[in-house]
Amino acid sequence: WLTLLEHLLSSLLFCFCHVCALNDAESSDDLPLWGFVGELHPDKNSDNGKHVLYTHKNIVIKYNKDQIIHVNLTQESPKPLEAGRVLDMTYSVKWLQTNVTFARRFDVYLDYPFFEHQIHWFSVFNSFMMVIFLTGLVSMILMRTLRNDYAKYAREDDDLESLERDVSEESGWKLVHGDVFRPPRYLALLSAVVGTGAQLAMLVLLVILLAIVGTLYVGRGAIVTTFILCYAFTSFISGYVSGGMYSRNGGKNWIKAMILTASLFPFMCFGIGFILNTIAIFYGSLAAIPFGTMVVVFVIWAFISFPLALLGTVVGRNWSGAPNNPCRVKTIPRPIPEKKWYLTPSVVSMMGGLLPFGSIFIEMYFVFTSFWNYKVYYVYGFMLLVFLILIIVTICVTIVGTYFLLNAENYHWQWTSFFSAASTAIYVYLYS
Repeated sequence: WLTLLEHLLSSLLFCFCHVCALNDAESSDDLPLWGFVGELHPDKNSDNGKHVLYTHKNIVIKYNKDQIIHVNLTQESPKPLEAGRVLDMTYSVKWLQTNVTFARRFDVYLDYPFFEHQIHWFSVFNSFMMVIFLTGLVSMILMRTLRNDYAKYAREDDDLESLERDVSEESGWKLVHGDVFRPPRYLALLSAVVGTGAQLAMLVLLVILLAIVGTLYVGRGAIVTTFILCYAFTSFISGYVSGGMYSRNGGKNWIKAMILTASLFPFMCFGIGFILNTIAIFYGSLAAIPFGTMVVVFVIWAFISFPLALLGTVVGRNWSGAPNNPCRVKTIPRPIPEKKWYLTPSVVSMMGGLLPFGSIFIEMYFVFTSFWNYKVYYVYGFMLLVFLILIIVTICVTIVGTYFLLNAENYHWQWTSFFSAASTAIYVYLYS
């Protein structure tokens, strides 16, 4: 308990520490424990008040047979903080028996009224109505506007003369049928980010399902460990999607695309983690990641993730790499006319992220509140519904944005389509 007390006092204002207890299987379980180290008391003689430090800790431990069920911490004996003053720190421990079973010990940390409030259900219903609206809009565009024209532009080459004659009388997206399947710029990078996005979508879905089935919120670090392992084993998906897309668009240097796909996201995370870890070490923070942990993560990437990405790329090139474009690409690119500002790719991309963010806005509030207020987030069923709604809304918004862009006779739709979905992350970052 002295070690526990030292961890409590290491924080400046608020701390979060864990009590480890051995069960029958000789494994440790983490119980969250939090409390104020000190606080600011109002002072009549000063406008700023005075800081006090609690010098006595009361620890109440509830147990059932040989298993710890609950730990509670209260503090008393506040002493003013003064330079050079020596304070005596004391603590007391009280053991109480309880009938709560080991399997139900985390129920006390779950805030049912907060997470299962009516506003939570209403937000899911509101997002569901948005899905119905967007799905109807996309269906109307595809069924009523595009179906007949698509059949006309999918004719065989022997009917090209009548096709060109019809096109000369048309306007909008119909004029770019000979350029719409032109390979995009930076094909290797686009293939890498699209493949990584497909992998991350499957990764998030898999982790949410595992959290629902296995209650990952109980174990400290369980979700992070699950993310790392699932990312490694789903690397085949990124390689498959990236390799197929790169080959369908006529890419030749598939090894470059494969390496970029396998290393882009991990190295970005490693770079950010390295910077944060360096800052943590510089300030002597306990949040610094041990060097051994980083080595283990690198080994997992090198011997599991990278080979699976390579295998997925090879399979994707052979199974889904054949071009299947319904229209022939013209030799000379068509000039793109100038359009109004709201039909430019940058505006379409930024506007595309608004509705997807609106569909997850309320859920992000619950996620961030649980993080900042030290609440245990456990409603992964809500998260699964919101994630599926996010996927559907993103698909619909991307289709509509691409249609407007092509209707403006701009056939550079690939990157705009990607950023229409990716711009949701910008709004999430600004909200956070």
